[in-house]
Amino acid sequence: MMGTLYLVATPIGNMGDLSPRALEVLEHADLIAAEDTRVTGSLLKKLELDKKLISYYEHNASMRSGALLSRLEQGETVALVSDAGTPAISDPGEDIVARCIEKGIEVIPVPGACAFVCALTVSGFSTKRFTFVGFLSAKQNERKKELEEYAHATETLIFYEAPHRLLKTLSDMKEIFGAERRVSVSREITKKFEEHIRGTLSEVLSHFETHPIKGEFVIVAEGGTKAESALNQLSLEAHLEHYISLGHSKKDSIKLVAQDRNLPKRDVYTYFHKE
Repeated sequence: MMGTLYLVATPIGNMGDLSPRALEVLEHADLIAAEDTRVTGSLLKKLELDKKLISYYEHNASMRSGALLSRLEQGETVALVSDAGTPAISDPGEDIVARCIEKGIEVIPVPGACAFVCALTVSGFSTKRFTFVGFLSAKQNERKKELEEYAHATETLIFYEAPHRLLKTLSDMKEIFGAERRVSVSREITKKFEEHIRGTLSEVLSHFETHPIKGEFVIVAEGGTKAESALNQLSLEAHLEHYISLGHSKKDSIKLVAQDRNLPKRDVYTYFHKE
């Protein structure tokens, strides 16, 4: 009989957010796969649990997946946890989940804290449609290209960012999204110094230029309005050339133009390939 992989959400700061069910699963698991065994070891110590741990993170995921799958196929129960929050969100947990599904191994979520969901709900922006982008590229040119792809999105956008890149990312957003685009920046969610800074990109950037930057950050950006899009006022040719100048291929640029103008991709492709 196959085992079960449990995706166990752990606290992102406040220990009171660990559910009784999560505690029960951790207690009875044959093995706990952790992003960082030191972090999870500290959590287990607080819970007075003595469990077998194995590291499972970005740089060893491909090597460790085989061992985890083998144990699951032998009928063992494995609990997958990240350092904080819900596993498989911006970490390699999604890979082992996909492989388990391929092999018919049951995967069960154990809900709990998730930083981006918390930040979204307190942002004051629409929760009807949103896109979780996660971490942007650490390289500025790549980061700007990624932001360009979302510049005219009408849904709420959610990003993770490290403290040492926060000012650079907010500055790039101000340049590409516009100084008046509203954002909500959350840090230290559920912890003692929890903070939510809301305002325009210009205002929020100015705030963090004069205040200490500590903790992990979630940036929630309000969706744009297509009617106000400067790119949509250009000719199709100029619109396409804009994205090509940013380094996108012609194929990807056509896709972006179609997204901006809410047009079928096939129609835009046909326009640029007409005789």
